[in-house]
Amino acid sequence: MLVSDYSYELPDERIAKFPPEERGSTRLLVLDKKTGEVRDSFYRNLDEFLEPGDVIVLNDTKVMKSRLRAELPDGRERELVVLENHGDGSERVMYRGKLHEGDELRVRKGNSRSAEGTDIEGRSLEEVDTKETGLADNDGAGFYKIRVSKILGGGIAEVESETELSKIAEEVGEVPLPPYLKREATEADTKRYQTVWAKNMGSAAAPTASLNMTEELIERLKRKGVIVKYLTLHVGLGTFLPIRTDKVEEHKMHSEWFSVPEDTIEAIQNAKAEGKRVFSVGTTVARTLEFYAKTGLREGEDDIFIYPGFEFRIVDGLLTNFHAPKSTVLMLAGAFAGWKNLERAYQHALDEKYMFLSYGDSMLIF
Repeated sequence: MLVSDYSYELPDERIAKFPPEERGSTRLLVLDKKTGEVRDSFYRNLDEFLEPGDVIVLNDTKVMKSRLRAELPDGRERELVVLENHGDGSERVMYRGKLHEGDELRVRKGNSRSAEGTDIEGRSLEEVDTKETGLADNDGAGFYKIRVSKILGGGIAEVESETELSKIAEEVGEVPLPPYLKREATEADTKRYQTVWAKNMGSAAAPTASLNMTEELIERLKRKGVIVKYLTLHVGLGTFLPIRTDKVEEHKMHSEWFSVPEDTIEAIQNAKAEGKRVFSVGTTVARTLEFYAKTGLREGEDDIFIYPGFEFRIVDGLLTNFHAPKSTVLMLAGAFAGWKNLERAYQHALDEKYMFLSYGDSMLIF
C-alpha cells in the first residue's frame, strides 16, 4: 500500500488561514459511509444527526503555548517546540537548527518587552528578581535555562530545566500554529486554537475537530439526550509530521499519552448494549478509543496507526476536519469512511468551496 495513493490536490486558497469570526459558524459536510451520499450542512446543526442515547466523546487536553524562542550562549537563536506531556516526567522538545548534547539554551522571561526595557509587568529589568526569573546574566535580565540532555533524532531532544517546560511555555511561549498557515500567531489564536472545555495541560497541537464546538451546542446535545463524555490524549506534533516512507505499512507512529476515564468506558459499553452509537470528535479520540479496544489499556502510550483496512470496534461516527494530502489523519478518515467515499466527498468539498485543515470546515461521517 503506497502513501502516494492517499493524496489529492489541495489549492492554497482552500486552506483556512485564520479561525472563523464566530466559533461554530463553519460548514459541515455529512457523509453516509454506507451509500456514499453527501449532504451540506453547518457545524452548529450537529445535534440534528445524533439520537437520544448516542454517546459523543471529546478530548479535554489543553494546548500549551509551546513555541519558545531560545538562544545559545553565543547568541545564535534556536526555535523550540515543547512536545506533549507523556506522564513520565521526561521533557522533550522539537528544535529548529543544530543542537548537541550538553548545549545550554536560555529563554528570556517575559518576551513581550517595551522599548524602554521593561518586563511584561512594567518593571525595569534591573528590578526583576532573578530568583523569581531563573538564570541571571551580567546585564541583570532574567532567563530560564534549558540544557540538552539527549538528542533523540528526527529533530527531537530530551532536555532538563529547573522550571517545568510547560510553565515556561505558559509564561513566554507562543501558540504552536501549524506551519502550513505560514504566519505568526496572533492574540486571537491564543483563544481560538483551544477548545472551550480544555482542561488537562499537555498538548503540542490542538484536537482541531473540536475547535468549532461551542458550549451552546454541547447543551443542545445534552437536552436531546445525547451523552457527552471526555477522555485525554495529549496531541503531539508527530501526528502531523509528513510520512517519510513510500509504503504505508512501514510508517511508525509517534506515541502520545492518553487516559480514558472509567465513566467514559461505562457510557460506551451501555450504548453498545442498547444498540446506540458512539461518535468520536476528532481523530485523536478515534485513535484513543480504538487503542483501548485493541489493548484494554485505559492509560499509557498510544501509537496506533489506523489506515484503510482497519476494523473499527468502538467508533460508529466520526466528526473530523478536512486533512492534508498523504497524512496519517487523512488515512484514518479514509479507513473509516472507505477511501473511495472519502475521495468523492473531498472532491465535493473542493467544488463547493469548503475550507480545509485546522481552522476550516468539518465532516461528519457515519
